Amino acid sequence: MNLMTDLMPAGAEIFLLVMACVILIADLLVKQNGNLVTYMLVQLTLMGCALITVGTHVNGVSHVMHNMFVDDLMSDVLKLLTYLSISMMLVYSRLYLTVRGLFSGEFMVLTLFATLGMMVMISAYHFLTLYLGLELLSLSLYAMVALQRDSAVATEAAMKYFILGALASGLLLYGMSLLYGATGSLELGAVSNAILSGNANKTLLVLGLVFVVSGLSFKLGVVPFHMWLPDVYHGAPTAMTMLIGSAPKLAAFAFVARVLVEGLQPLMQHWSGMLIILAIASMALGNITAIAQTNLKRMFAYSTIAHMGFLLLGFISGDIEGYSSSMFYAVIYVLMSLGAFGMIMLLSRAGFEADEITDFKGLNQRNPWLAFIMLLLMFSMAGVPPTVGFYAKFSVLNAVVQSGHVWLAVVAVLLSLIGAFYYLRIVKLMYFDAPESHAPIVFGPDTTLLISVNGLGVLLLGLLPGTLMSVCAVSVQQSLMLH
Repeated sequence: MNLMTDLMPAGAEIFLLVMACVILIADLLVKQNGNLVTYMLVQLTLMGCALITVGTHVNGVSHVMHNMFVDDLMSDVLKLLTYLSISMMLVYSRLYLTVRGLFSGEFMVLTLFATLGMMVMISAYHFLTLYLGLELLSLSLYAMVALQRDSAVATEAAMKYFILGALASGLLLYGMSLLYGATGSLELGAVSNAILSGNANKTLLVLGLVFVVSGLSFKLGVVPFHMWLPDVYHGAPTAMTMLIGSAPKLAAFAFVARVLVEGLQPLMQHWSGMLIILAIASMALGNITAIAQTNLKRMFAYSTIAHMGFLLLGFISGDIEGYSSSMFYAVIYVLMSLGAFGMIMLLSRAGFEADEITDFKGLNQRNPWLAFIMLLLMFSMAGVPPTVGFYAKFSVLNAVVQSGHVWLAVVAVLLSLIGAFYYLRIVKLMYFDAPESHAPIVFGPDTTLLISVNGLGVLLLGLLPGTLMSVCAVSVQQSLMLH
């Protein structure tokens, strides 16, 4: 009975792992329309995971497997959002990958393993579990970036990602070993208690904290650990870029929340100072460098750096409001990112990647509806009301002001204004420039529907943000503050 109680909260992870193995074998056996069968199986797997996650939900917080795994409201909400974003990514990228001969069983199985890594990260309550989830996610992503073997750019991007990722993993492991040396435990709750009781070695603790924050910063892609982001975003096929730029950000938020809030909250005066420097540097470098980019994927890479800086601002406040606004920001960022990369894939066709800014010239004349959806997405990324991007930025800034860092909010607003320029430049190109190409934009009905829902969702959530915001607030309150 005890084993079943232990395994129930991890039911979705176990189901996903089993299905990934089944799909791997099915893909070998089914030759005719094999990819379509595999694709449908993957989508059904994600749906099954969602049903299991909802079905195994418990009120309060449940720690299982010797306190290495936690099942709480925050993990359930983030997992459901992860399934949704992975499912959307697959719908967007199906036609794009098929045309390039990359829509294979390997791609879909790696996607499932990456999803499993994210799920483990989201529910981890122990440094080792966190690390296992992170490595499973990272190794899957390295392989996916390199999937286009005949592309020198993709191979180079994968090499850079792999080498810098290994370096970051080393930093993180070293930080964890120092924290273990200081506190005698790797379980987040026990680490927190050891620090509170005053039994931990202060020097080792702070040194370990520096290494752990460095490792976290790399995974988020914030300055000065951002070197891999622009090259990987640019070099990888757009479908892989979409995967790297969307769902893992939810897992990264959970990672930061678990480590800093649940494990190292007593050291807040040390890590909040580090986060302030990382956030300001990321917003400044990300927004200023993005202006100079002509490649859309590189521009989005630098905008990601700026957005991740913004996400860290919520943690600086050190209260429920700040953490929940950071979670809300992560969710909204993923939604906007999916839409923006989805649009690049919609405009791409065989032998043509629509990843230059000039490829969006005159889009309004070619397809007014797509231009309107892109306008909503760009407005949201820039933080223009009434889109949800404005509300996400406002809630983070409000938490920063409430915590007494008014100067920080002012700096963030000024840097956001710089960021608005390069988003609005795309809107200008779409509506006021003549198109360079009149080639028809080919896409399936499923993609049309999804991009429309995606774009209008950004507008609707901006007009009615209350429900999602309260879900974030309640899940953060129940999960991060009960220990």
